[in-house]
Amino acid sequence: MRVDLFDFELPPERIALRPVSPRDAARMLCVTGDGQMEDAEVLDLPRRLRAGDCLVFNDTKVIPAQLEGVRRTFKGDEARIGATLHKRIDLRRWQAFIRNAKRLRAGDRIEFGAGVTAIAQERLEDGSFILNFEGEEPVEVLLERAGQMPLPPYIAGKRPTDAQDRSDYQTMFAEKEGAVAAPTASLHFTPRLMAALADAGIGHETLTLHVGAGTFLPVKAEDTDAHKMHSEWGHIDAATADRLNAARAKGGRIIAVGTTSLRLLESAASADGLVQPFEGDTAIFITPGYRFKAVDGLMTNFHLPKSTLFMLVSALMGLETMQAAYAHAIAQGYRFYSYGDSSLLLP
Repeated sequence: MRVDLFDFELPPERIALRPVSPRDAARMLCVTGDGQMEDAEVLDLPRRLRAGDCLVFNDTKVIPAQLEGVRRTFKGDEARIGATLHKRIDLRRWQAFIRNAKRLRAGDRIEFGAGVTAIAQERLEDGSFILNFEGEEPVEVLLERAGQMPLPPYIAGKRPTDAQDRSDYQTMFAEKEGAVAAPTASLHFTPRLMAALADAGIGHETLTLHVGAGTFLPVKAEDTDAHKMHSEWGHIDAATADRLNAARAKGGRIIAVGTTSLRLLESAASADGLVQPFEGDTAIFITPGYRFKAVDGLMTNFHLPKSTLFMLVSALMGLETMQAAYAHAIAQGYRFYSYGDSSLLLP
């Protein structure tokens, strides 16, 4: 499909620079498969679902994966280098997207401050680099010293990252370190909302997908067939898969909280819709025409024009339905993107 079919105009003032407080006070646009829309709030979620439904959260934890440093050569030349870690390769090596990459060559050493250094080991075909962090301390310890939370460019370009983002950009389910972007749909959840969901007979499960920096990259191709997704590592254990399948067999709906949860569930599902245990990389790219196997609904924030995530929600609900929903959200003053409001999509 043509990528420009997924374009829309978003006024800059609709981009949320901070989350609402409390988190569960965010607005929520409810959209159904027949194109009906209704304005609500996240706190209304227990009344919008049914007893026996199961919400699926991503328990990945965001690491301070944004680094600023200096590349120095043996000749004394210097260049400012920015690095956003994308995906772990092994204990000391990460794939990273580099700002000012034209000034970096394989073998160069980057000093990130606070005693943190890395060698640019290899430039990959997509222009990213493999960085090999020096020393014996775990890379996570080094990042705590030298890194910043990797806010999306549409926020970081309007204000600096600060200490508040360390908590704001982390969900209540964050447990397993490795993400460089938050599963932002889960940012709306609080202990009181979880208690209300439990009282309503709505269950929940967790899986792990370490979200990579590729989620921030624009689609540069003119046709979706020409776009290549970056892979991300995910895990669903056998017990979780069994519980999800049992919930669905009893008539409950599987509602993915966030596109990351949805993408991993669909990656792990067999042709008959059963969720299988999963551990490994996924580069699933969901566009209109895709047949969903494992999920019956999605709770998600509002996404960028021409992004793979707007393509995903259009695949779930239909492009015309989502174009109308986004036009409604813009007209009604909904807040967009990572720190913005939510939508509940039930096809």
